[in-house]
Amino acid sequence: MREITVAHSPDADDAFMFWALAHERFPTPGLKFRHVLSDIQSLNKAAFSKIYDITAISFHAYAYLHHDYALLLSGASIGEKYGPRVVSTVAHTQGSLKGKRIAHPGELTTAYLVLRLWQPNCIPVAMDFAEVGAAVKRGEVDAGVIIHEGQLTYEEEGFHLVRDLGEWWFDETGLPLPLGGNAIRRDMGQPTLGQVASALKRSITLGLEHRDEALSYAMGFGRGLDRSKADAFVGMYVNDQTVELPPETQHAVQLLLDRAAEAGIIPHKVQVEFIACG
Repeated sequence: MREITVAHSPDADDAFMFWALAHERFPTPGLKFRHVLSDIQSLNKAAFSKIYDITAISFHAYAYLHHDYALLLSGASIGEKYGPRVVSTVAHTQGSLKGKRIAHPGELTTAYLVLRLWQPNCIPVAMDFAEVGAAVKRGEVDAGVIIHEGQLTYEEEGFHLVRDLGEWWFDETGLPLPLGGNAIRRDMGQPTLGQVASALKRSITLGLEHRDEALSYAMGFGRGLDRSKADAFVGMYVNDQTVELPPETQHAVQLLLDRAAEAGIIPHKVQVEFIACG
């Protein structure tokens, strides 16, 4: 029996994805999965030490990790004309935020990468994602990039939407915005790579097939969302694209990193590689 460490964020969408795997709802011959929960910026940093066999990472972070990790076709978070949102307490525009301080959830996150593409001349300020809204309200920064549940609750919290970065990306490219995915250590070797890829895909499929049960589990990670909002949030980031990325979205991942390289946000171009199910 080989133990596989699976690291992912303590968020409703990831919990939904891994519900069936965490509850051993299907057989995984020869493999036992141990789950580790941590925020995405911490997981991005941990991946540099190859601590986990499978880990959720930002697609931005993959640019620095591609020698050690490949991406799985299943388990990605994709924004279909939506994504991280730039908010403020007063009306701002892309132009008016030039030279202004904008809080973001970490320099390895895709939210930071897209912020830099959208407004390359801002002053980015890294902080824990949970602190971004409060920093904007206190006036410590002029605007902030919100992720996770904040994408659904920012209006209730009194924020003005400056720009949805997923919508901006679609306007620029006609493609969905790839935010994060699951990476797997290359040195695990075949056939383990294929077996693990198949197990993750099966877990997501079962979650979608048993939505009510999986959602009830995921709500424990929803940071106060009611069932309706938790369902909406899960629906944003666990869908057909999450089961298996279509070629168009695989291209979007490559294009995102190509543009980041051209803009000097990452040091060089990276060839994206996905692992298919075994």
